Amino acid sequence: MTSVIETRGLQKRFGRVHALDGLDLSVAEGEVHGFLGPNGAGKSTTIRVLLGLIRSSGGEARVFGDDPWGKASRLHQGIAYVPGDVALWPNLSGGETIDLIARLRGADTGTGEYRQRRARLVEAFQFDPRKKAATYSKGNRQKVSLIAAFAVPARLYILDEPTSGLDPVMEAVFSEEVTRIRKKDGASILLSSHILSEVEALCDRVTIIRAGKAVESGSLAELRHLTRTEVSFAADGVSVAAVEAIPSAHDVVEASDRIHFTVDSSDVASTLPGLGALGVQGLTITPPSLEELFLRHYGDEITAADSSLVQVSR
Repeated sequence: MTSVIETRGLQKRFGRVHALDGLDLSVAEGEVHGFLGPNGAGKSTTIRVLLGLIRSSGGEARVFGDDPWGKASRLHQGIAYVPGDVALWPNLSGGETIDLIARLRGADTGTGEYRQRRARLVEAFQFDPRKKAATYSKGNRQKVSLIAAFAVPARLYILDEPTSGLDPVMEAVFSEEVTRIRKKDGASILLSSHILSEVEALCDRVTIIRAGKAVESGSLAELRHLTRTEVSFAADGVSVAAVEAIPSAHDVVEASDRIHFTVDSSDVASTLPGLGALGVQGLTITPPSLEELFLRHYGDEITAADSSLVQVSR
């Protein structure tokens, strides 16, 4: 499958700080690729390199097969970019801003096709394009950027925290638009987001980045083997000791009249006969989530942050 984005050993240094430290990232044509990591992990730096806004310090970056630093102007004709913190021209209206961005991307804003697409998006996002940008809230500024991005078809959409400032209803509209451009236009999408449920629902593959390096990459099905599946059932007539006797069962506990345990995802099928022999009732099997996979890599940082908050509160 053709790669739209490809980085190999990508590096970016700001003085002594290594923002990117050998990042490998691959986004295939026509896929939605989730790009995950906390603040400071290197996501936005990666995106700036891919857009040709900053030059890498080492390694290789390719967008549509070309170096973005040397071919940024040409590459941008096929790219739509949405940042997480949108700054607008304060004296232009939202509609004027959308049309200006569209023209900068080479669109003829006078065509019926463009006007229809723009009007549909304005209605879907419940946006008033007549007001001056200076009056817009963060959420409305984000809507301007999203409508401008979706109003002109692109080969590649680079979305950096695109739903920042949007309410849950507008997040759902955003998800519908991502699904539409992927199916109708065959576009490729790099989606950087803190909203794990959003990534899990939309993305074909994900890359988790930590300290400027990719620590996990693959489809959710491929990555779920790295975490455990949760199993629970009614505790009637079954003891914790009996479940602990199943070799694949881990962390067996009884709570709220149910017995809970975890099992390596690869061992779920081999565990079922043992549960059948115990005659369990009300069996529930919950596959591991993307959040669990994320916490596997960042749980220590979250714990440290929580400890710091406790110390401060004291």
